[in-house]
Amino acid sequence: MKAGASEARPAMRRKRNANSRTLLAMAALACFCHPAQTAIIGTCTIMIGASGTMKSNPSINILGSKQAGGSSAGATITASSLLCTILNLLDCYSVSAPAPIAFTSAPSGGDTDVTFATVFRLDGSGVDVPGSSPQRVINGTHTIQVDLTATKSPGIFPAGNYQGTVTVRCE
Repeated sequence: MKAGASEARPAMRRKRNANSRTLLAMAALACFCHPAQTAIIGTCTIMIGASGTMKSNPSINILGSKQAGGSSAGATITASSLLCTILNLLDCYSVSAPAPIAFTSAPSGGDTDVTFATVFRLDGSGVDVPGSSPQRVINGTHTIQVDLTATKSPGIFPAGNYQGTVTVRCE
């Protein structure tokens, strides 16, 4: 009996070692399967420039900086990332300008049934980019022009002063 018991122990030990190796391999594989989240090493500075001006359309149901007499808001972005320099766009900053959910200030009823949209242009390009679509920027200084449009449906905007704020993001 003793011989049988001692023979079972090495077999159990081999099985335990095989299980340990399998678990170790699975843990290592799990680490490689998940995308790595890393922080950008560098800075991104946004300097606010000119404020924009929103004007109404003739039907008074759209207020926007792209309407006749309106103007875009502007800012200057300076991005500097060490890894972006070394690895050429692998770890660079992205810029976006998502639409607000409401006016910063508006007369009574001015925020009711209103949808907001933003577009922006980088470095003087004539191409409108939707505000929530991040665009990569390489290291250096870039200009951004931002347009905000508010559409009231149904109805028209009540008379009064309106102010909207768009947050430019660099992340």
